[in-house]
Amino acid sequence: MTKDKLKVHGGFAYKMLSPFMRLGFRIHYNPKIVNKEAIPKKGPIIIACNHKHVFDQCFTIMATKRVIHYMAKKEYFDGKFAWFFRIAGCIPVDRSIHDDKATNAALEILNKGGAIGIFPEGTRNKTYDTVLLPLKYGVVSMAYKTGATVVPCALTGDYKRRSKNLMVRYGTPFKVTSHDYEKFNKKLEKEMLSLMEENLKATNRTMEEELQSRNQDQKKKDK
Repeated sequence: MTKDKLKVHGGFAYKMLSPFMRLGFRIHYNPKIVNKEAIPKKGPIIIACNHKHVFDQCFTIMATKRVIHYMAKKEYFDGKFAWFFRIAGCIPVDRSIHDDKATNAALEILNKGGAIGIFPEGTRNKTYDTVLLPLKYGVVSMAYKTGATVVPCALTGDYKRRSKNLMVRYGTPFKVTSHDYEKFNKKLEKEMLSLMEENLKATNRTMEEELQSRNQDQKKKDK
């Protein structure tokens, strides 16, 4: 292994500890998971979801027994939950640069038939006026280069103890069959927004209520 190659953890530790993570997350937050059967059990896949909370990846850890390597900002590996991101097999990404090492690590995993999780908004959405930030092209680019299947998903609701509306929904997987990244990025955006709307309908919430809830949660964090 060269010094320029990024070492990604996971595998054995992930499989050993993920059952405890699933249990703890389920007991505390009471999340609802819809259509997890859409996640392919084999082959290279990219899980693409909106991003609102530091624990968003826990949904997919609960939804599948596959090892999902999430791409996460490198600052997470310096905080109090650094241990979690390491054993979860996350790939640290330096967002201040075009991080080729992180991208190459993800491409290598996909080329070996593995699974990657990406938040295509590029960061947690802390805005109060839109439920989905403009999507970056990393998902569709890597899917095209590796032949990976894209699995769109969306989460809505409150991260509160025993939440009554915290929900994630997985959509229909698709392939990126051409270099027309704009076309497939719009497809991904449309799918994610549609899944959000289905979630909100199922939990009797509106988009306005979802934004208001996030607004309140963010104000608490900003104090």
